[in-house]
Amino acid sequence: MPAPWHASVITLYPEMFPGPLGASLAGRALAEGRWTLETLQLRDFSTDRHRSVDDTPAGGGPGMVLRVDVMARALDAASARHPGLPLLAPTPRGPRLTQARVRQLAAGPGAILLAGRFEGLDERIFAARPLEPFCLADIVLSGGEVAVLALLDACVRLLPGVMGAARSGDEESFEQGLLEHPHYTRPLDFEGHGIPEVLRSGNHGAIEAWRRAQAEKDTRAWRPDLWEASRKSPPSAAQPERRPAGGHGDGDE
Repeated sequence: MPAPWHASVITLYPEMFPGPLGASLAGRALAEGRWTLETLQLRDFSTDRHRSVDDTPAGGGPGMVLRVDVMARALDAASARHPGLPLLAPTPRGPRLTQARVRQLAAGPGAILLAGRFEGLDERIFAARPLEPFCLADIVLSGGEVAVLALLDACVRLLPGVMGAARSGDEESFEQGLLEHPHYTRPLDFEGHGIPEVLRSGNHGAIEAWRRAQAEKDTRAWRPDLWEASRKSPPSAAQPERRPAGGHGDGDE
């Protein structure tokens, strides 16, 4: 039997995990051993008596920056415990996380994730270690833990046996390069708003055509960037954007 999907999270706040991942589908899968989770306290890899993990920015400026030597020791320790796992870190300067990349990660053995804090990460960590940056959204968070939780949730739900129906994730937003079609259920009428007649027709061909048309319409209206991308390449050809090492220093996402 293959080893379960594994996540190692390097963080200053291990108490934030599993957090919401301990409930619902992810929590049940964790209890069943379909995936495993460990946290590493970044301060454990400091070498001074104050357990320092940060220092003032070179060149001046506000805030503090996570030290490259401390992060490198933590990443090395996690990699030694779980060799072969990809290393990732959320940062506003990384490429946008995509469902295609999530599927790649979920199909692998797991991931090691570094959750940044303060002003960001010392830039040299991206050159010194094969650390892949990713951006969750165009927002700034207090730290990387929330972004790490989001990535783990996205991966875990795709693991075999986690979702009740095997096709549950196949037609969702982003899977085919489009937003998902709208959904309806009972009651038949709500404050004068009904369910589209086609969904009550029993004509599966017409239903599928309607759903596709609605997905395209909503994508054009709400996410023109996705619509343009879907016109340029088929979903199966979509690849996650990758950037060379270097050029990524922020850790507050």
